[in-house]
Amino acid sequence: MNTKTKNGAHLLVDAFKAAGINKIFTLSGNHIMPVYDAIFESNIDLIHTRHEGATVHMADAWARLTGEVGIALVTGGPGHANAVSALYTAAMAESPVVLISGHAPIGQLGKGAFQEMNQADIAAPLTKASWVCQKVEDVGTDIAKAIRIAKSGRPGPVHLSLPTDALESALPSNAISPKAESFEAEHSAIAANDIQQILAQLKGATKPLILTGPMMQSKKGRVILKSLEATLGMPVVGMESPRGIGDPSLGAFAEVLAQADCVLLLGKKVDFTLKFAQSPGIQKDCVFLQIDPDVEEIKRAKNAVGDRLLHSIQADTPTAIEALIAANQGNKPAPSKWQEEVHAAIDFRPNAWKELTPRTGNIHPVQALAPLQAILDSHPDSVLISDGGEIGQWAQACLKAPNRVLNGVAGSIGAGLPFATAARVAKPDSPIVAVVGDGTFGFHCAEIDTAVRYKLPFILIVGNDARWNAEYQIQVRDYGQDRTIGCELLPSNYEKVCEAFGGYGELVNDSNEVLLAAKRAQASNLPSCLNILIEGLAAPNIKRT
Repeated sequence: MNTKTKNGAHLLVDAFKAAGINKIFTLSGNHIMPVYDAIFESNIDLIHTRHEGATVHMADAWARLTGEVGIALVTGGPGHANAVSALYTAAMAESPVVLISGHAPIGQLGKGAFQEMNQADIAAPLTKASWVCQKVEDVGTDIAKAIRIAKSGRPGPVHLSLPTDALESALPSNAISPKAESFEAEHSAIAANDIQQILAQLKGATKPLILTGPMMQSKKGRVILKSLEATLGMPVVGMESPRGIGDPSLGAFAEVLAQADCVLLLGKKVDFTLKFAQSPGIQKDCVFLQIDPDVEEIKRAKNAVGDRLLHSIQADTPTAIEALIAANQGNKPAPSKWQEEVHAAIDFRPNAWKELTPRTGNIHPVQALAPLQAILDSHPDSVLISDGGEIGQWAQACLKAPNRVLNGVAGSIGAGLPFATAARVAKPDSPIVAVVGDGTFGFHCAEIDTAVRYKLPFILIVGNDARWNAEYQIQVRDYGQDRTIGCELLPSNYEKVCEAFGGYGELVNDSNEVLLAAKRAQASNLPSCLNILIEGLAAPNIKRT
């Protein structure tokens, strides 16, 4: 190709530059070779993965950690299909991701083109919008539209397919390169009297609670929520776990939620994580207020709680928080006893966890994880990644960090290794501790190769109990100890897999060695795996009584 003749792929790269995008997570393939060629002379870095699903998981983690849109670029057909399942995790995490897929040429559709597939229809159920670019001059404006949609309202993934003929065709004279402002998120307007009604209801309550969803659980988002809590003098709680009100990172939160008499759903969905807002999780006479960007979510809340939904506003969460803070400026109350009670419940952890006897062999999950807090506490911008079933819940109960990336409300597993890889791209100087299960390790272990190639070190903790423990615990609970089947794994040497890819690995079976091994892994400056043998315990159900 004559690189001096600009084509659709060059228009795409120009749009990336206008949007300030300099990192793209990708896996190569026939349909997107024009994009690779156009990127060759740009300053955009390609992080080339081993599986298309990993590209989306990496873009997801990048978006959550940086606050910028995450771009995943894959080829069409089966490459696109491989990437689609990872969109669900991003969607439930409210993460602004754009999946760009190559696509069979528009001029060959319906003729049996190579890897022809109804890609937009396949991605549509898992995205805010999904479409196929129709002509070369639309490439720039389509990517701007995709990014804008991903960032607006409730953030989430968007899919755009780019046919090869749109990428390869020369640019016509009417082709437009989008301006920087065309990539910006759209924000709502909120009437002052609506905000005042919300505040009046909250202030009139004895035990009010403000609940937020996943999009506010970034480091920056949690700082904003603390400011909101301080301004209003009432507890603000973020929820992003598939265990919902039983999230171990929220300690005994379920106990105080059951006492609340007024709940503001601030971008928080009424779904399974909130027990559908029904008792006994929430008292029967608790009233609700709602600010949400989606009409359908407002309708769903109304269906769930009926007349107990006293007031609702359609607006995006950041705009609503700004309005709430502005409306209460100059009236900053002291922390209430109720606030202190809520935080005490969330901070609660059983004393028995501190009294575990050192042991060898299969150690308690707390002993495998709690020592790692020293690594996370060593830097003000450290990153905790939690993936897997029961082990992920133990990690969330035992560890905290300024930045946290979970498998989230999706309840999916397998993203931990891609998350860790992208976290190092986003946070080049911060300690990164990623906790996964032995089942989880098998999904994307080849991304250790990606991390080694790009020199992206992290500490990967594999909680090895030699089984799919979440499913095992369900079988034991629902069917009995003698009716467990299909959950067995081998106590495999996952650390050797990491070493084979060029990383650092250690097998750990002594509770006194966990932190020492983590420090050796950190000192290696390599992608590392600590394969820790643990007891296969059920996730903690934290109660104060």
